[in-house]
Amino acid sequence: MTTTDLLPAPPPRAAARRALLAGSAGNLVEWYEFGVYGCFATVIAANFFTPTAGTGAGAGVRGGAEALVATYASFALAFFFRPVGALLFGRIGDRFGRRPALVLVVGLMTLATTLIGLLPTRADIGAAAPWLLTLLRVLQGLSAGGEFGGAVSLMTEHAPPGRRGLYGAWQSFTVALGLLTGAATAAALATVLPVEALHSWGWRIPFLLALPLGAVALWLRTALEEPSGAPPAGPRTAIGSTDPTGTTGVREQVRAVVLGVGRIMGWSAAGYAFLVVLPSHLQSALGASFRDALLATTLVNLGFAASILPAGLLSDRVGRRPVMLCGALGVAVLAVPLLHLFQSPGTATHVRIAVVLTAGAMVGLLAGPGPAMLAEMFPRRVRCTGLGLSYALANAVFSGCAGLFITALAARTGNTAVPAHYAAAACALSVPALLTLRGNDHREPLR
Repeated sequence: MTTTDLLPAPPPRAAARRALLAGSAGNLVEWYEFGVYGCFATVIAANFFTPTAGTGAGAGVRGGAEALVATYASFALAFFFRPVGALLFGRIGDRFGRRPALVLVVGLMTLATTLIGLLPTRADIGAAAPWLLTLLRVLQGLSAGGEFGGAVSLMTEHAPPGRRGLYGAWQSFTVALGLLTGAATAAALATVLPVEALHSWGWRIPFLLALPLGAVALWLRTALEEPSGAPPAGPRTAIGSTDPTGTTGVREQVRAVVLGVGRIMGWSAAGYAFLVVLPSHLQSALGASFRDALLATTLVNLGFAASILPAGLLSDRVGRRPVMLCGALGVAVLAVPLLHLFQSPGTATHVRIAVVLTAGAMVGLLAGPGPAMLAEMFPRRVRCTGLGLSYALANAVFSGCAGLFITALAARTGNTAVPAHYAAAACALSVPALLTLRGNDHREPLR
């Protein structure tokens, strides 16, 4: 009997498609909300973090940089609870199955997001408003931390042979759809509502829309099938343990988590600098209107979305390493020149459009193969926890702090190219870790 004979049979195509749909739906809800929060950061700053908050058109301006920094501090705090969620829900997914963990995280995310849409502002209840908002962001951070590990494990374990990169890329693609839907919803509201109404009550609408979206995702996940060959539920000695004490396995998995963080730090930093922080940066640093900033964000997310699935598919053919290296090196070399070109008064409109589409596409080269690359680093018994923790830690440090760092540094130095420098530096630092990828990992069966 050969090693191949011991591997589980490939899952039926119908089960694979259902897993892909159910896993993607929760990601869309999660990142829709994060996109909305980024788009409405200046409005949230005025309503929750400014003592003199009003509901007029100038409320966001009166809030100033300090209120925006406080908004992103709340944003960052949610990210630092993601590793806790990755450990908590990852252990549930590894011990009891992918479905229970994924049902729990999408339910918690939907509840917290909907409650943000119902939350009284600082003008209504005073200093309690920002604390309540921060508490709900913490709950979102916990659920988001468990989402990635469970969803990517589910998708890649159900993937047909030779399609793991493509199936994993759907996680990133629905991230792009969520961000794009959030930006498009915000742009539509900014177009049809007067500024006064948008700042007063219109900002609540996108958060409340998470309720029906989450209900659909919850319905899809309750009907999930566990991947074939899944281990039986029961106690584990430790994350990744291969001996009775678990010491050797823990050391191996800790090293894998650290390496995973290094490989995706550029993806995390560039993704948030370009896809989430951009609207408020264009407004606060460059004086762009709310509508123009949202339009630029929609375009960069279009470029991101368009490149993800082709990048995942390409990585199934040529390997994860060359595709992800192209994305990291592209951002490291081109981010600053592209931003300067975008900011130049003499740059034509069509060139600006090409710039933001290119920036998004470079991030897509990292995000397409990234989920499958992480799934291939961990054995099945600790996959939810291991890859979820790698992703959560990278996002906590390099994404959660992105808005806070960029906004504060741009305000202090007056340098409007801070987002590009931040993304370029993180991608340059991730290159050595990406070089450690082996060329044939994408052809090997999952452990």
